[in-house]
Amino acid sequence: MNDQSTPSYRPLYQQIKEALVSRIVSGAWPPGTFIPSESALSQEYGVSVGTLRKAVDALANDHVVIRHQGKGTVVAMHDSDSSLFQFFHLMRLDGTRSLPISQVLLRERRSATVEEAKVLGIAANAEVVHIRRIRVLDEVPALLENLVVDAARFPALESEPQTLPNTLYQLYQQRFKQSVAKAEERLFAVAADAQDQKHLGVEVGSPLLEVRRIARGLQGEALEYRVSRCETQQHCYWNEL
Repeated sequence: MNDQSTPSYRPLYQQIKEALVSRIVSGAWPPGTFIPSESALSQEYGVSVGTLRKAVDALANDHVVIRHQGKGTVVAMHDSDSSLFQFFHLMRLDGTRSLPISQVLLRERRSATVEEAKVLGIAANAEVVHIRRIRVLDEVPALLENLVVDAARFPALESEPQTLPNTLYQLYQQRFKQSVAKAEERLFAVAADAQDQKHLGVEVGSPLLEVRRIARGLQGEALEYRVSRCETQQHCYWNEL
């Protein structure tokens, strides 16, 4: 393999996978473009087609690329519908799922808290862009979320674009070249406070579900830290394992 920076103790297909990810991150293969064929890449990296295919299979399993039978393999793109249904897990108690509508309440640039800096892997005095918004399902406020991103990684997000799209992950990819590959979530039971009462229409002290999500990029870096509080009288958290 030509990439000497990859640790030699890692399985060969994993080294190839990481090398391919590096080229995607560098912009050599932008989202929506087809990567070279497996035979061409196997020759370039000096490995068997089987090893190369295993690396590409791993990328496909991570939703980094998408295979198209008879056409080739394309770098995955975030679109509004697929991103929402992949990363949005709230549904009504009757089992129906619908696309949420967002109402932005706050959008600012400020210093990171200690927790935010730790999660995002930035300096304690670094600046973040903080967005607070309500997510409405079927005209009912269902979720109040606060999210932060590194202001250096997402320059001017506090003001541009003027109107935020419903799907931020699509914006991250298209405008800032930052692709969310996966997210990890932790769930907590919390009591509603005055802000929840104001925006979700629930009584102070009523039970809410809090979801703390870290969205990670193609190389595992933390791109966004999002804390969401979900109304649980009409909605529940859904996940299929």
